[in-house]
Amino acid sequence: QVQLVESGGGLVQAGGSLRLSCVASGSIFSINAMGWYRQAPGKQRELVATKLSGGSTNYADSVKDRFTISRDNAKNTVYLQMNSLKPEDTAIYYCNVRTRRPVYDYWGQGTQVTVSS
Repeated sequence: QVQLVESGGGLVQAGGSLRLSCVASGSIFSINAMGWYRQAPGKQRELVATKLSGGSTNYADSVKDRFTISRDNAKNTVYLQMNSLKPEDTAIYYCNVRTRRPVYDYWGQGTQVTVSS
């Protein structure tokens, strides 16, 4: 039974910060990447940030220079430090783990982030 458990979401005022955490447990092998996606009401889920096991990162243009993704590979944990939050960052944030052999995507249930103006 594979589980991804997110934490750290909440309500914050514009300009504030939050730190999201995601712990992957169960029989997960050959992890290629861990990352974060988000989905706002009425919009499609979009990439926020990912980090490959080799260390490279990818950020959405809208969060570049404000968010930082990090990983603890030994603990199968990924973090998202979110600074200078804006109301448009309001969304449900989902943790993602992509494996390599075979390629498969695991998803958490999501954590709500709400940024007030």
